[in-house]
Amino acid sequence: MPIDGVNMELQALRYRLALTACLLPFGLMTPILEVGPTHVFNPDWPAHARLHEVWQLVTHCGLAALCLWLAWARGQVRLATGIAAIVTGGFLAALALAPTYGGGMTHSDGTELAVAGVNVAVAVMAAAMAGLALIAWATRKDGRAAA
Repeated sequence: MPIDGVNMELQALRYRLALTACLLPFGLMTPILEVGPTHVFNPDWPAHARLHEVWQLVTHCGLAALCLWLAWARGQVRLATGIAAIVTGGFLAALALAPTYGGGMTHSDGTELAVAGVNVAVAVMAAAMAGLALIAWATRKDGRAAA
């Protein structure tokens, strides 16, 4: 295999690994953190809100799985990145709109997972979005990483 082919394969692997890391917040970390007493099993939440929470978790896990399949089995990193950006951007949009509907990042008991005054979930999702933007930019030439 020529050197250029090796370099293309290595770059494609890097894109896939970076995308996989960007999928972890909504595809794995959020479900682990939210299937518990602060969200899904929170007795202070109305049943309808918990239903929407589980719907969101199942949908996001399914979309993360689809993105993994697109990137790793089909070589469609750019498409997978776009789907992931919709989910991640949705969180950031909901955060930006929170003052208009009474939303926020504190739990019903008033606690918040923050480090040095920065909400961890916001920082992780912002980093994931930055990563997705970089992948989209890096793969812009032909629309997909080499399979």
